[in-house]
Amino acid sequence: MERYWDGPVPEAQARTIDEMRDVLADPGCTFDQPLYFMYRDLARSDDDRRWLHEHHVRYDITVISPGILCGEYIKTKGHYHTRNPAGVFYPEIYEVLAGSGHFLLQTRDADDVVIITGSAGDKILIPPGYGHVTINPGSEDLVMANLVSTEFSSNYGPFAEMQGAAYYEMEGGALVKNPRYPDAPPVRHCDPVEVPEVGIERGVRLYDLIGRPRSVAYLNHPEEFMEIFAYITDSRLPAR
Repeated sequence: MERYWDGPVPEAQARTIDEMRDVLADPGCTFDQPLYFMYRDLARSDDDRRWLHEHHVRYDITVISPGILCGEYIKTKGHYHTRNPAGVFYPEIYEVLAGSGHFLLQTRDADDVVIITGSAGDKILIPPGYGHVTINPGSEDLVMANLVSTEFSSNYGPFAEMQGAAYYEMEGGALVKNPRYPDAPPVRHCDPVEVPEVGIERGVRLYDLIGRPRSVAYLNHPEEFMEIFAYITDSRLPAR
């Protein structure tokens, strides 16, 4: 963690396999180490923390260990977001700091399933209405930062109820459909996004957006920025 963050480090929240059984391809799998660590509400200074809080935004870092769980790559539990006061689902943005990850996004009814591959420096924008799971298919830690609104709590329930996302990524990269989603379409592949007008671009770290109100405004008011999510939602699927 210290290699990627030079500010105060709070105690990590560790996700164990016992907390993940309800989303695994094999719920009976065993593993004796934490699967990933979450460092929430980070700030390098009191001024930065004050600015983040004033803009209702949180900066986090997550470290996902490499490994295989009974044939499946280690992943996050997966969650959806709730709606903002305008009735639009909150978005989120991630930045890969180290390693390589697969970001699996899906609509609530899984009529659209997308995978985005991200490596160091890439940004992955989660559009309104898409739940998401992050997978570490590599042999080293996947370290990622995120900016997200503080005005909602993540909803993990839908993924737990369906025993994970519409697809499991197994060792070697095979995508195996979760039988609880019989009507899920084939996975679409998209590239990481760049939206320079709001500061989403290679060479600009998410933390560098502190002090730039327009660069975080879409996290709380996505209805004013729907065009930036078109790389996923495109003309075939309306934003939800």
